[in-house]
This record gives sequence, C-alpha cells and structure tokens, in this order.
Amino acid sequence: MSEPVYRFSGHESFSCRYAWIPKAVEAIQNDPFLFSNIDDAMVQLGLGKNMVQSLRFWVQVMRVAQPSSGNGLQLTDFGMQVFGPSGLDPYLEDNTTLWLLHWQLCSHDENPLFAWHFLFNRYQEPEIVRSNVLEAIERESLKLARPLAKATLAQHFDIFMHTYVPTRGAKNEILEDNLDCPLVELGLIENNGQKINWQGKQEIAYCFNREPKPDLSIGTLLYAVDDYWRRHKPDEETLSLSELTTGNGSPGQVFKLPEDEMRSCLAQFNEWDEDFEYKESAMFEQLKRVKKEYVASDLIAFAYEGEVANA
Repeated sequence: MSEPVYRFSGHESFSCRYAWIPKAVEAIQNDPFLFSNIDDAMVQLGLGKNMVQSLRFWVQVMRVAQPSSGNGLQLTDFGMQVFGPSGLDPYLEDNTTLWLLHWQLCSHDENPLFAWHFLFNRYQEPEIVRSNVLEAIERESLKLARPLAKATLAQHFDIFMHTYVPTRGAKNEILEDNLDCPLVELGLIENNGQKINWQGKQEIAYCFNREPKPDLSIGTLLYAVDDYWRRHKPDEETLSLSELTTGNGSPGQVFKLPEDEMRSCLAQFNEWDEDFEYKESAMFEQLKRVKKEYVASDLIAFAYEGEVANA
C-alpha cells in the first residue's frame, strides 16, 4: 500500500477552540456560502481572517461539514446528527462528542494529518519531548516526495499538542479562555515532568495516557470498530485483538487503550449487539461479526446511551 498524501497545514496556526464548532454549524445552516466570503464570515463569526480559514479547516477534518457545490459547505450526516437543530449534543457538552470528534480527526485514510497519524500510530518512544519528536518528524519528512521546512513541521506539531494539552499561564494555572481545543478534556496526553532531551538539555516531557478511559462509551468504541473494519478489512468476518489494538488507525491506537482493556471491551460487544461475538482461545483472540453493514447513525445514537466501555 502506497503512503497517503499527508496534510501539514490548513489550520493557520490555530487549534480548534471551544465555541468554534457550534458557531460554525449555526453559520453553515444559515448560509452555506458564508465561509467563501471571508469578510462576511469575519463579521458574522467575530473572528479574524486566519481564524475563519482555520475554522473552515477544522469543521472539515473533524467531518462536521464537507464541501458542497459552488464553494459552499454543508453539514455531514455526522455533523447534522450531533450538532443539528435536533442534534444529540448541539452545544458540545457531552464527552462522547469529544471522543467521536477525536476519532474523526484520526481516521482519515487518503489525506491524514501527519502529526496525528505519526504520533498515534508510529511513534514508539514512551515520552513526547518536543525536540526529540521534531527530530523524528524531520527524518520522516525526508521520505516524502516534497520535504518540508523545519518551521512548518514545528508549527504542525505544536498545533497537535495544543489540541490535547491545555494552555497554562506563568504560574502554571489553566487559563480557561485560552484552552486551545475541547479535546484537552479527554486527557489523552499528560505532563510527565522534566526530562533530558537528545541535545542534553532539560525539557518538559509528555506521555500518552494509556489507562482505561472511564468516559469512553461502549457505543463510541463500537462505532470506531465498525468504521475501522469497514475501511480496512471490509470483506473479513473476523478481526484479531492485535489488529484492533495495535493496527495503524485502530481504535486501540487512537483511543490509547491497553490490550487488557480492549479485550474487556470487545468481550462486552455481544451483550449490546448479538451480531458481534468475541472469541478467545489458546490459539487466537478475535472479534467476529455476523453482518457487515451497520447504519452509522444508529451506532452514533448508541454511543450517547451512556454505557461505559470497560468492565
């Protein structure tokens, strides 16, 4: 399989902010062509030019909206179901929505965001130290057809971090008005103290939270498993525990679930849907599904029913 065409830009140096998604949804419903007129969008949204362009980028990579004819935008089925007038969470108040948006961000096959694809799937170091990661990203970029400038790579990585790590003030207090993205609430990346980087200097280290996720619903995980299955192995009746836990773009990688937790969750699937069956033996551990076509909207609705995806 050939390498996908990665995306490194489009966010205009801004991570997605708390009020942006509901604001964009309302604007698109009122005027699908608002984002094609930057001056009008700046007035209507109360944002600067680069922020408007950034917001247009984020609603698309989070699959809330998609291009329509005439350079307009329209809500996707997912965007309408979650954020529409009768949506499941129109004001972005439920952590289930955050997990779903995180999944949407990480599940692009053709034009994935490079930092998301690389760090969630391929970066094997136990800690995320900025200078070390930038060196690794630079090495990876040299394999691309068009190597990128260090400044572009650094900005792209910083936006990734601002998506999951809260902004802090001089005394280390969280500045709520400046939180870069609602996805910080997922707690996927944690501060791990000061470490020595590859240059021999002290630097803040972060790490992925690989513990069970108490607010990740079984329905959200079921939606992610079905989406991953449909895109990667549509003709297969079974997927192994290993594929679902450590495969590129798998739910285990994207949600940073340890193998024991994933095993426990998969074992619960047949309690919620008899078309799934988790089988475990000395030779294999795998999830089997009877039917191959699930209605995504039904799985999304199930995600909000509140059953937690752990034993």
